[in-house]
Amino acid sequence: MKILKRTLVLSLILFGSQVLLSAPPPPPGGSPGCWPPPCVPIDGGITFLIAAGAAYGAKKLVDARKKNKSII
Repeated sequence: MKILKRTLVLSLILFGSQVLLSAPPPPPGGSPGCWPPPCVPIDGGITFLIAAGAAYGAKKLVDARKKNKSII
């Protein structure tokens, strides 16, 4: 019974993820869904990642200075 439950859960995860991650069909006529065509919001996410990376690097720098009193 335990093996049956594991198999059922594994199959639901594998086959269920295909349904959840599938993309909708393209719009009729082949026109893009938004204008201008790239339609990818890159600016906000990359800005956040750069800021987070800079903050993480600054924290590591401060921690290294506290630990060694000098940076190589």
